[in-house]
Amino acid sequence: MADWETVTILRKKAPKASAMKSEQAINAARRQGVAVDTQSKWGAATNKQHVTTKNTAKLDRETEELKHDKIPLDLGRLIQQGRQAKGWSQKELATKVNEKPQVINDYEAGRGIPNQVVIGKIEKVIGKWPF
Repeated sequence: MADWETVTILRKKAPKASAMKSEQAINAARRQGVAVDTQSKWGAATNKQHVTTKNTAKLDRETEELKHDKIPLDLGRLIQQGRQAKGWSQKELATKVNEKPQVINDYEAGRGIPNQVVIGKIEKVIGKWPF
């Protein structure tokens, strides 16, 4: 016996997100009058991890060399003279100012990047300049 009260609706599965982005789906939505917002992503679906941009090219063309400031060589000599006057090695001075020996070495050689905190600690330990 047929039950006329029971209604069975068979539907297809909802389209996946990738299918919604297809050109057919977009055209169908346009025909139906649905507002469609399309955006193309820059560099999408490419395997380019390191792309040269305009800014990078501009930096490459830059002629001025950009360098960090260095400790003046005369300041490095003053640090060395003060350290030697006290009879300390670079390692001992570094220990007293709580820095690495490489920092003291760089400062004395004029290679270090000026840091007023470090210079202040060295001045405090060695004493006032000139010697």
